[in-house]
Amino acid sequence: PGTPPAPQGFAQSMADALRGIDARDQEASAQIAAVERGESDDLVGAMLASQQASLSFSMLMQVRNKVVGAVDELIKLQL
Repeated sequence: PGTPPAPQGFAQSMADALRGIDARDQEASAQIAAVERGESDDLVGAMLASQQASLSFSMLMQVRNKVVGAVDELIKLQL
């Protein structure tokens, strides 16, 4: 059959996650704008989408901080 896909690197995984979070944020902004213009009455859905985008971004920042901390610890190791 076909060859297996090449494994992604950490940088590519983080970039993909950031793109996904950005898309979620833009979708939430569009939903909130539609509610503000009176085109939609789904305020709860818009607020939930906004909270999901915010939580996703916070989670990504926590992962980034943990990775940076781990790299700092590796740098401090004496070989």
